[in-house]
Order: sequence, then C-alpha cells, then structure tokens
Amino acid sequence: MDFSFTEEQDLLRDSVRKLMARHAPADALRRHDREQTFPYELYKAWAEAGLLALPFPEEFGGLGGSVIDLAIVSFELSRVSADLAMAYGGSIFCGLNILRKGTPEQARRFIEPMVRGQTRFAIGISEPDAGSDVGAIKTFAKREGDRYIVNGQKLWMTGGGLKNTVISAYVKTNRDAHYRDGMSLLLIDNDAPGVECRKLDMLGRRCVGTYEVFFRDVEVPVDQLIGGENKGWDCLMGGLQIERAVSAAGSCGAAQAIVDLAASYAREREQFGRPIGSFQSIAHMVADMATEVDAATMLMWRAVWLASEGKDALREITMAKLFASEVYAKVANMGVQIMGGYGLNAEYDMQRYFRDARSATIAAGTSQTQRNLIAGLMGLKASR
Repeated sequence: MDFSFTEEQDLLRDSVRKLMARHAPADALRRHDREQTFPYELYKAWAEAGLLALPFPEEFGGLGGSVIDLAIVSFELSRVSADLAMAYGGSIFCGLNILRKGTPEQARRFIEPMVRGQTRFAIGISEPDAGSDVGAIKTFAKREGDRYIVNGQKLWMTGGGLKNTVISAYVKTNRDAHYRDGMSLLLIDNDAPGVECRKLDMLGRRCVGTYEVFFRDVEVPVDQLIGGENKGWDCLMGGLQIERAVSAAGSCGAAQAIVDLAASYAREREQFGRPIGSFQSIAHMVADMATEVDAATMLMWRAVWLASEGKDALREITMAKLFASEVYAKVANMGVQIMGGYGLNAEYDMQRYFRDARSATIAAGTSQTQRNLIAGLMGLKASR
C-alpha cells in the first residue's frame, strides 16, 4: 500500500498552496471573517486554476481527477481556511451527484457553468425538525404539469445565499411513502421567485455562511429533477462516501495548520527567561497534537486510497471522518490553551481555527451518527 503522491499530485498540492498564499492572505481572511463576507475573487481563481474542474470528465469541461486529488485540494484549502473549503466541497459534491444521477443534458447545463466558476452549488437537506434524521424532512414538492411547486424550509445550509447559487434541495414528493421511496432531488436557483435566504449569525465559518432558506410556492421546472421522482434517497446516499472522505481531509488539513501555529508559538514565546516550548508540559502537548493529527491523516489517506481503487470503503471513510473531526476539535482547543490570551485574540488566527473547528463533529454527519454506523458495520445494533 503506497501512500506517496504522483509527480502530478505533488504539483497539484504545491499549486494550491501558492494560489491560497496569493489570493487568501491572512489579513484578507481576517477581514472576511470579521465582516462575514465571501471572497468571490478567490472562487474565480479556483476555477481558473482548474480546481473546480478536477473530478469531472473532460466532456463536461473537467480534468478527470481522482478522489485522492480532491482530498489533496481539500487538505490544502483547509490549512488556510476550513470555512472556505466548505464552499469548494459543496459545489463539487453536488456536481458529482448530477454527474452520477442526472442526464447528460443536465450535466452540461449545470456542471459546465460551475466548472467555469460562474455558479455554485449548496446542499439543502437539514430542516428545523430533520437533522440527523433525514427521513423526517417536510419540505414538499407537488407536481403540476411541467413544473413542481415547492413549499418548506431548510436550515443550516452552507453557502445557500451566496450569489449565483443553485440549491440541491431534497424534498418530499410522496408523503404517504416510506422516506426512502418518497424523496426527490430538485435543483432550485436561490434567486428564484419565492426563495428567501437568511444568513444566520454563527460562531464559526462566517465567510461562506450558514443559511436558513424558505420556499414559498417556488416553481421548479421538471427538467431540474435529478435521478427521477422519488429517487432522491439514492442520490443522497450515492454521494455520502466521497463527501465524508473529503470532509476528513479538510479536518486533517486544518488540524495540521493548528499544530504548525502552536509549535511556532511555543518556539518563539518566552516566559521565565526561555521559550515555553522548552517546558515539558507545553512540549508534550504539542507532541501529542502532532501525533494525533498524523494518525488522523494516515487514517484519512487509507480511506481515500481505498475509495480511489473503487473498493467499498464505507467503514474506513466513516472512521476517518469521525476521528479526523474529533482530533481537529481537540487540537484547536489545545492550541488556544498553548497560546493563552493570544489564542483568543481576533488579531491572531488561532481563534478562527478554534471557532471553525467546533462544527466539524456536526457537519456531514455527527460523531454520534458515525459511531452508530461503525457499530452497525461491526454487526452491532447501537441503540439510538
């Protein structure tokens, strides 16, 4: 099992680092975080560099990249900002769903503009009474001729209100059927009549934004139905493994950045006449942080490698997502402790990593959901 990158993948990693250093310097990120604004020019730069085209076939403007390539990009973007990496991942995951479940005409219509950076995608699943319990969604789409009329509400939608965004909305289309047989996936422009996006004031991930979205008699053409009516569950399940693998890569990248910040501070900060990193209590904290992040990263690369080989990697991906997100949150807490007051000061980046980290164990499936899934794959029926 060889986890080394190819020459092309090394070049990809280096190019993403250089791109982020040029287009997302620390002072600009602090400003966007403070003002809760999205760097649209950075998204355009991703498109120009081919990052949005990476996993798609050439016939749709893509580059034919692999899951490993996606994980490399997510890792490197998240080293700078896990928040911004969410905007990248959201568009990619939704686009891949259209590629898998949509028609060639739908793929050309929706993927090609996204690849060029002209549009974005946002995932609309959660609702006020439907978080981990996806089957409890109530947003309903009623077919009338050549259109659907959508009414309902989505919550915790990452990037739902950004300009030129298409919402991948999971809706009920048959209230009487089991949720696996009565759910559909509709693509809805976030500026369509009847769509209202309200940005929520959240602890972290403030640039891309978390939104509450209302649908009031929204008309959606039938040709924006993906995968067929009442086939939404298949669309949802079909993309979870890649989403969680790339999510794990993002957690690892951000966690590594935290270790780097903490280690640099421990080498430079002096107390009692010497660097605080020379005190065993601090040195061991940094050593533990580095070890746990490395362990999470290796777990992630194993899962991504298995997925890239076309193997069933549900168990490994779930473990990687669980462990990486929890390590990310843990080392963020330790990083603040090492930096003390500086770790909580808005003029320094540690507090931003700390705030952004807290949602990692919730987004893309909570830690509790991951543990239940792992237990089930081991033949154990974990009670809810």
